[in-house]
Amino acid sequence: MPDIDLDFCYERREEVIEYVKEKYGKERVAQIITFGTMAARGSIRDVGRALNMPYGEVDFIAKKIPMDLGMTISKALDVNKELKDLYDKDDKVKNVIDIALKVEGLPRHASTHAAGVLISKDDVTEYVPLSRNKDIITTQFNMIELEELGLLKMDFLGLRTLTVIRDAIDLIEKNHHIKIDFSNCNYDDTEVFKMFAHADTLGIFQFESSGMRAFLKELKPTVFENLVAANAMYRPGPMGQIPTFIKNRLNPENVTYLHPLLEPILNVTYGCMVYQEQVMQIVRDIGGFTMGRSDLLRRAMGKKKMEVMVEERHNFIYGNKGQNGEAEIAGAVKNGVDEKTANEIYDLMVEFAKYAFPKAHSVAYAALAYETAYLKHHYPVEFMAALISSIMGSSNTVSLYVRECKRLGIEILPPDVNESYDKFTVEKGKIRFGLAAVKNVGTNVIQEIIKARETKGKFLSFTDFCEKVDTTVLNKRQIESLIKGGAFDFLKIKRSQLISIYERTIDSIVNQKKRNIEGQFSLFDVQMGASNDEMALDENLPDMQEYSEKTLLAMEKEMLGVYISGHPLSQYEKILENLTTANCSEIAELAGDTEHNSLLGDGSKVVMGGIIIKKQNKITKNNNMMAFITLEDLFGTIEVIVFPKIYAAYQELLYEDNIVLIEGNLNIAEEETPKLICNSISQLTNINTKKLYIKVKNKEHYKKIKKDLFAILDKCCGKDCVIIYNEKDKASMIIPERNWVKINDELMKDLKTTLGENNIAIK
Repeated sequence: MPDIDLDFCYERREEVIEYVKEKYGKERVAQIITFGTMAARGSIRDVGRALNMPYGEVDFIAKKIPMDLGMTISKALDVNKELKDLYDKDDKVKNVIDIALKVEGLPRHASTHAAGVLISKDDVTEYVPLSRNKDIITTQFNMIELEELGLLKMDFLGLRTLTVIRDAIDLIEKNHHIKIDFSNCNYDDTEVFKMFAHADTLGIFQFESSGMRAFLKELKPTVFENLVAANAMYRPGPMGQIPTFIKNRLNPENVTYLHPLLEPILNVTYGCMVYQEQVMQIVRDIGGFTMGRSDLLRRAMGKKKMEVMVEERHNFIYGNKGQNGEAEIAGAVKNGVDEKTANEIYDLMVEFAKYAFPKAHSVAYAALAYETAYLKHHYPVEFMAALISSIMGSSNTVSLYVRECKRLGIEILPPDVNESYDKFTVEKGKIRFGLAAVKNVGTNVIQEIIKARETKGKFLSFTDFCEKVDTTVLNKRQIESLIKGGAFDFLKIKRSQLISIYERTIDSIVNQKKRNIEGQFSLFDVQMGASNDEMALDENLPDMQEYSEKTLLAMEKEMLGVYISGHPLSQYEKILENLTTANCSEIAELAGDTEHNSLLGDGSKVVMGGIIIKKQNKITKNNNMMAFITLEDLFGTIEVIVFPKIYAAYQELLYEDNIVLIEGNLNIAEEETPKLICNSISQLTNINTKKLYIKVKNKEHYKKIKKDLFAILDKCCGKDCVIIYNEKDKASMIIPERNWVKINDELMKDLKTTLGENNIAIK
């Protein structure tokens, strides 16, 4: 049966499955089981775990296996000399690999296929046995076995981009009274193609990875067909054709074909074989195959069925008279193509068919890419609001898109119990943070808040909020999260004041509601001569200072996952851009798709910069100190591993809230988030600050004066950077930022008296 894939709005995928059950009968519909298998690296790790080997040793062996597509342990032993030497010389390694070879490829666990749904003519139990995965009924046969039985398998995929487009269109209609209808779209807006050519595609479906953006800058697409080809080519296999494709696109007069008959088939992709449909058209137009037979050959090539390909090569070149009811095949030679060229064409098809992508699929995805780009260009506020709403659970991605909003000049407003809804919305050309993105605040609470303000009026004070919202739905933890996230800032009350009174206020209101009989009220509820509004605004607030800016930002980050009102690294943005070679967003891409990024991979050397937000020390077996730190940049966070030797050299810089540059190597493993292995650390300075240089003769001299020096520095704390210059080694060291100073006459006088006038300089 044909393989049918359908993409739906990811919020409504379950509705489609329920519809199918309703239409065809629930006894005739079942979801499909899938078996996770032991991959090459995974089987070694599982075997090592079963043998109680130390994780580091197992990880070392597993990482010797290349992360190439289709890699097996046997292939790795052939291509990696280091792994083969370990296997031959180390009995422990040999034992692990020998056992792993036996379990590699075996089922590891069963789960429900992400998209597959079986629809049968009669009850499913007439054809296959069933199993239960929690509340879902699945088949016991996987999709391959179901296909071989001749059953109809359909993939119902939940696609986030469809939800983004739907939500953006709804926001546009609400704010601009314009109904966008892409069914009448010509896909030819030159301004939209300029966006692609400039690689301004963050948030654009299929076109936002750093590797794809680099490809777009070279490709400079001008027509829809270019997007279709780019989408099909940017994947393992066809990527090798990208340089040829770009060169031919820029110089179409230089494109050559093995035979003139290929030109009408391959001219749309500048002589490159990109789509499965092109393979099918070649065997039809040149070899004389039927439509059905061309599709069978496409499948055989894609699945590398050598016996079928060998048989069909003969048919493609020389033809086949047809037997047992099969249609006659003319063959390339009979159609005017010489034998040598026909063989070359067939070789070319075999080479690319295993990687070729269905054009129908690529066109559909390119259409979605164009539509998202159209929305981003013409209605950026509505599009970005819908986009951020779709990824609220991923703080790193939210942070990335919030930064994109700032680049586009779109202001992000904090959550507000009077204005926010569950998702991000548009408010007077600005994006309002959605309440669903606030930590600990669930859907039921949000609906209750919206219902209360719509039926009882907007909240006039914190007390008014607590009285209007059903306290059986809203708890203290949720209110604390809303306060910390800034959802009550519209009251112009300090967060410190609200944090100090919120529990007492809630308890008072809950007790009052318990005392009052429904339908009655206390004489004290309405004060003599005071309106309800005045009463609501009367808060019993303590006189206290607001939290520091640093604390307020930390609260925002904790509750919202991102900084809204500012960022600790804002003043360092340009410096980070100039000095770093990678950011957390780019590295996060590798966790999901290591094959598409040619610039970064396991072991890549990078320079990253940011603020240390967490530090955890650990003592090794050899009684040495090492550390695991979490580094946060403007795009997200990454774990950094600091081994003992590096820790000893840079421990003065390893403290929370310090802003540093770290040079290291990426560590990318299966089933784990990428990490950075630290090689060196340096203090990150703001080039806008003054720099105080202190010259010392050598390390011994520095140690001798260090105590007195820091006593002087600590009297004048400030933002001016302090750099120690070692005259003997001709090396500079930036001291930790917590010891920086405010340069003034008194400080300079003390330093010159202690160290000598010639050893102090300001630059």
